[in-house]
Formats: sequence, C-alpha cells, structure tokens
Amino acid sequence: MAVEKMLRFVAKAQSYPDKRGAAARAADFREIADRYAETAAEDQASRCSQCGVPYCSVHCPLHNHIPDWLRLTAEGRLREAYELSNSTSTMPEICGRICPQDRLCEGNCVIEFSGHGAVTIGSVEKFITDTAWEEGWVEPLKPGAPRGQSVGVIGAGPAGLSAAEYLRVRGYEVHVYDRHDRAGGLLTYGIPGFKLEKPVVMRRVERLREGGIVFHEGFEVGRDATLDDLRQRHDALVIATGVYRARAIDVPGSAAEGVVEALDYLTASNRKGFGDAVPAFDDGSLDAAGKHVVVVGGGDTAMDCVRTAIRQGAKSVKCLYRRDRANMPGSQREVANAEEEGVEFVWLSAPLAFDGEKVSSVRASRMRLGAADSSGRRAPEIDPGNELSFPADLVIKALGFDAEELPRLWDAPELGVTRWGTLLVDGKTLMTSLDGVFAAGDIVRGASLVVWAIRDGRDVAEQMHKWLKAKAASERVAA
Repeated sequence: MAVEKMLRFVAKAQSYPDKRGAAARAADFREIADRYAETAAEDQASRCSQCGVPYCSVHCPLHNHIPDWLRLTAEGRLREAYELSNSTSTMPEICGRICPQDRLCEGNCVIEFSGHGAVTIGSVEKFITDTAWEEGWVEPLKPGAPRGQSVGVIGAGPAGLSAAEYLRVRGYEVHVYDRHDRAGGLLTYGIPGFKLEKPVVMRRVERLREGGIVFHEGFEVGRDATLDDLRQRHDALVIATGVYRARAIDVPGSAAEGVVEALDYLTASNRKGFGDAVPAFDDGSLDAAGKHVVVVGGGDTAMDCVRTAIRQGAKSVKCLYRRDRANMPGSQREVANAEEEGVEFVWLSAPLAFDGEKVSSVRASRMRLGAADSSGRRAPEIDPGNELSFPADLVIKALGFDAEELPRLWDAPELGVTRWGTLLVDGKTLMTSLDGVFAAGDIVRGASLVVWAIRDGRDVAEQMHKWLKAKAASERVAA
C-alpha cells in the first residue's frame, strides 16, 4: 500500500503553494505564499522516488530523514511525519521557510535530475510543522533530570537557541544572554516578515522559555559582564554570537548621509513590524518610502533589502551586483520574486562613488568576468570606459558580514581567533582556546545559512555534554 502511494513523479507535476500576486504581496510584509491544503501536501510528497541513495538528505546540513517523512505525509500520517522531521531539527518550520532548498535538498533531488522537477521538500516541511503547532502535537520542552551544572549561551540566534534546547533536554540549567531586547538574532531582526513571519520565531522562543531556559535580554558581554565573569558564573559557556560587522565599500562618498548598512536598515524595518518606536525610521533615515533606492550586493541579505524597499513604497529599487546572474550567491528564487515585485537588477556593475554630502546619485562601472580566482569563480574586473549613473536617495550596503573583534570587546585577549576574526575551535571538541568555553555557528564558520547554525548548535551541545559529564566525574573523584 505504501509503495502505491509513492513514485508518482511521472503522473503528478511539481506544484508549489500558490504565491499571492506581486502587487498584493508588495503591499505588506506577510509571507508571500499560501500553505498547502492537506491533499496537495500529500500529492506533492507522493512524488518522492524513495531513491536508494537520498541525495536530498545527504545535502541537508541536518541530514533530515526527508524521504521517510515525505512517505509518511503521502500516507496521511502527518503526526508521525512531524515527529520524524522534528527529531533532527529544532526549527523545521523555519528551515522550511528560509532554507535555500534550490541549492540544498531540492537542488539535489534525483527526480530534478531526471527532468520531472524536484519534490517540493521545503513547502511540505513547512506544512507538516505548521499543522503540528495547530493540532497541539508540538510538545513542551521537557528538561532532563537536573545535573547540578549550569551553562551560559552567549547569543540567541539559531545556533545559540538550538544548543540551549539540546542542553536543557539533557538536564542542564541554561541561561541565554543576548544584546537585543528579543531573542532570535537574525531570525527576529535580520530576516523580513515576508520570508519569516515573526510569530513563527516567537512561539519557538516561548517554548524554550516555558521549558525553563532563562533569557537575559538586553545583556551585552563587555558592558554588563566580562567573559571571565560569565565563566565564573557557569560550568561551561558557548559563544554563538554570529557575525555582524558589515563589510565596507571603499569608494568616495561611502560615509555620506543616506548611505546605510543593510542590517541597520532591516532591523529598523523589523522593529517597526513589532510596533517599536524607531527614531531612525520615523525621521526617514531608514525608510525607503518615496526614494530612489540602490542596494549594493548579490546575496540573500541584498535580496531582503530590495524587497523590503519595495514594500516601504520606494520610488525605484535597483540592485547592483558585480557578477552576472548565474554567479550570484543569493537564491535564484529570491531574485525571481524580487523581479516580479518590481526590482531592477543591474548585473556586472560595481559602485565607483556615491555623490553628494547627502547622497543623490550612484556612479558605477560596468564589470566583466575574467579568469577564475582561487575559489574557481571567474573574478570580476572593471570594463574600462563603461560607466553608469543612477539617481539615489538611499544606498544600502549589503556586501556581507565579518566577525566583530570579540577578544577586544570582551576584554578577553586570550580568546583565540583566526585571521578572519572568527573564533578558533578544536575541530573535534568545538572548544575555544579557553577551557570550558565552546563556540558554534557563524562566529566559527563565518557568515552562512541558518540551517548550518542549527546543525552547529546541535553538534556543540553534544560536545559540551561530554565535557561537562567528565568535569562532574572529576569533581566527584576529587571530593
């Protein structure tokens, strides 16, 4: 019976949930796609070929049991599908919304290679977990038997929250420290609501809070306590701060009024969505309404910025990227969504200058792709004699993020870092140069995907558990 419900990719066409029309969705910050009806989710899950080597799982950083929960979904066994999905991920409905499935699971689906179109894995994952929340299948976080040891988690983004959950389940007292007034990190303040509505994040945070995890919000290490203070307070620490230092654009006018950082812009927009008072938005500095907007960059953050500007009522929105469409790092689905909503992409272009004390225009050079660089990608180079100029009242710099100087900021010079400023950790134990201080997520690997942060949080919790058990055993012997 189960086999009869699968392998339907020849007879059933690939079908994603319907998107709202571009004009309608550009008028608000709601998610742009509807959710599957149950029958549609079952039909799309039934397209899975149940291949012997599931490349979807292999290419998922969490190694989710994708073919298995697709089969359960096709059979209408949604609660079992959710439980299996939840067994490898602390945030399956979030990954279903924001993972670049076209580069990971769906991009490596066997039937995609056969020309039938990948199984719509992310949309099914979103459906089964949202259904689980509605039906009350998402159980409260149940702490393990108390161990008498406490852990401090610095950073309440996906890596920190994931680590906190796994450690609490093992019975540790867990305290999470974050400089923002709400937990979630980039999930809360960096990713716009049209990709991830904020109640989806907040219900995950509340589940952790109700499970006994203590959140210290508005807490900044280096201001409210030193790293050494926290080491004295807890048996172990994990640093999961992410990377937030914006990469600079070294061109004339980069400090002009109206030239802003992507994260400042996105945070202001998300705070307004929460109903916060945001002076820099309210005075127009971080509001695109009525402005000619130019976004520089080609990653997912740049896509978030251009699509936010459209929703704020910008007069025009252009995205400058120094390579061509095929070589941009952002999701091609996001590019397509942005184009539908009215964004103009200026491929093979890079800024030369931002003109005016208060920016009024952007001068850019046409680029061309030269020889491959060390990464194997063809390096962009200036195409002489080909310059462009655009009107601009707001320029948003979205060239990615680097690590902040944590040893200096936290008065912890002994904290080892790489030449890129990320934290040095032992490849096996995930411990930093400081005994009992671990690290996970982007602060170790550099700016990356949310799904990798969740994986790193899972991995570091396992290593911390081993270390804490050994520490407890040693202390018992010494006593």
